[in-house]
Amino acid sequence: MQIISGTTDFELSGRSAVVIGKFDGLHRGHKLLLEQVLEEKENGLLAVVFTFDPPPAAFFAKKTLKGLTTKEEKRRYFRQLGIDVLVEFPMNEKTAATPPAEFITEILQKKLHAALIVAGTDLSFGDRGRGDCALLEEYAPRCGYRVRIMEKVYDSGEAISSTRVRGAVEKGRMEEAERLLGAPYAVMGTVVHGRRIGRTLGFPTVNQLPPADKLLPPNGVYLSEVECRGGIFKGLTNVGTKPTVEKGENPPMGVETYIYDFDEDIYDSFITVRLLKFCRPEQKFASLDELKAQLDHDIEAGRKR
Repeated sequence: MQIISGTTDFELSGRSAVVIGKFDGLHRGHKLLLEQVLEEKENGLLAVVFTFDPPPAAFFAKKTLKGLTTKEEKRRYFRQLGIDVLVEFPMNEKTAATPPAEFITEILQKKLHAALIVAGTDLSFGDRGRGDCALLEEYAPRCGYRVRIMEKVYDSGEAISSTRVRGAVEKGRMEEAERLLGAPYAVMGTVVHGRRIGRTLGFPTVNQLPPADKLLPPNGVYLSEVECRGGIFKGLTNVGTKPTVEKGENPPMGVETYIYDFDEDIYDSFITVRLLKFCRPEQKFASLDELKAQLDHDIEAGRKR
């Protein structure tokens, strides 16, 4: 997959099917959009995802906002799907002020050579978000592209959206998040070295330190599954700051996972931890013995799922 990032100076070598969006969370609605451009590969078109970096909401808020999917997670997902080109279009004062018509003619037509443009009904682009689906359709004949506008996907009578998924994750409702996403909520990242306290207690774990812009569910213990070394294993994951063993102010947020029936050294390996179900809140124990007793209970309960 070709990644075009941090520049407005690019031009594709062939005709393309382009889907435009923020793709935070990559929920079922997003997946329907992506399917449209992937199907066009059979017609000789490049499958292109056009998104913004940073996301418009973060740019206009002038601060980092926590998202459901990090930039690296999106890249991996698009690559796995078979997307040919990912455009992470730079969002700055100049590009944000692009007139909507110019966005169509200069970017979609001249740079991307779009033969098909796919978007959701809530699409907005260009200066003050004045560009919309109607404008795309108006310019289609003169710019030589087709437009495919996809309706919202609904669940339980309500449209699926990143906002709705975010609400489920923030409340620890992982089963609901999975239903909306079409897959469990995942934390991807490299395994880092921890303090090895779990190993001394008889429960070796793997540790991830998600970036600051990754939205995590409430601190607590979750049933999980772990993809690593080409396999998928049952897991039990603690999201939080490990208050029993971490000292000092503002300990880092981490994701620590016990992997059932697994005893390989995977430090520095990239893994995916999928959070399936909230079990209990994170808590501080009076001693390591109390912590060990609770872990014994948690792990045995998780094994019976």
